[in-house]
Amino acid sequence: MEDALGLTTALNTLAVTVACRLEDEELALLAASLVQLGDTLATIATQRALEKRCQRES
Repeated sequence: MEDALGLTTALNTLAVTVACRLEDEELALLAASLVQLGDTLATIATQRALEKRCQRES
């Protein structure tokens, strides 16, 4: 997907579809797990960027 609106629409549709199929407790666990996944990926991306910057500066 090339545009931000298309991506947000797809994510919203996916969220609604998943939410309709899970019990509240399952949905809460999935949401918490995906937050953790996103945070971990952001940490990895940041670490990679810092490592690349340090390599360029040395």
